[in-house]
Amino acid sequence: MTEANKDAADRETVPADAVDAIIDQWHGVRPELNTAPMAVFGRIYRIARAMGDAVERAYAPYGISRGEFDVVATLRRSGAPYTLSPRQLSATLMLTTGGMTGRLDKLEKAGLLGRKPDPHDRRGLQVTITDRGRALVDEAVAAGLEVQRAALAGLGDEEVAALTGLLRKLMAGVQA
Repeated sequence: MTEANKDAADRETVPADAVDAIIDQWHGVRPELNTAPMAVFGRIYRIARAMGDAVERAYAPYGISRGEFDVVATLRRSGAPYTLSPRQLSATLMLTTGGMTGRLDKLEKAGLLGRKPDPHDRRGLQVTITDRGRALVDEAVAAGLEVQRAALAGLGDEEVAALTGLLRKLMAGVQA
């Protein structure tokens, strides 16, 4: 089955979406273009945006944004003693140190983490999740996963596994 036939078959089982409309418009004005990349990345961008918004709503009852969740979750999943330097957090979350400082200030004020001098580096700091922060992130991560699980409900286990593998392969190619 050709890609065009497969796409047509998929359209019979899943309704056309906004990305299909954009591709159809491009085919109308530039039929020679191969829009397959647009079909993939247009959907990835839209899914990422929609899921980001949905997860943000899931974290709202806990009084944290998705970005703040990322900081506390990074500390939590780092394992005991749940301590990292601001530099390690910045590198993991791909944030500037200035962006990280703002998040740390807010999270410390909320009692979700603490900062103290690094005993191994007089100029450095260590950031540690508090018991309150750990309890909060444990609940929030479950809420976020439930939103993600619901989004995947239309796919079978094999489809989720295949999609995971394909996205991993795509990400490796993009990061190469």
